[in-house]
Amino acid sequence: MNISIDIEETGKRVFAKISGEIDAYTAPKLRETISKYGEKKGIWMSVDLSGVSYMDSTGLGVFVGLFKSIRANDSTLDINGLSERLKRLFDITGLSNIMDINTEAEGGV
Repeated sequence: MNISIDIEETGKRVFAKISGEIDAYTAPKLRETISKYGEKKGIWMSVDLSGVSYMDSTGLGVFVGLFKSIRANDSTLDINGLSERLKRLFDITGLSNIMDINTEAEGGV
């Protein structure tokens, strides 16, 4: 079970491209890598999940935590490049109603 996390930070913009599987084994690494961006004030973070083949509830928890931190710090989070399977996971949980979710990948890393 692998995960790859590439982050490019340019001023107040942060682009993260995540590939692999996000589950109970890889979520701690993901949380550790991206949580620091949730603590920054006034950033815009775009996360590309087009390379993610699988995500479970542990992965959703990482993004809920990031979303809460980002909102608390007057920042913005976009999650892009979701497969139909991942989009459905966000839809079923209701997260697509509160987060900016897009099936198309955005620019960046």
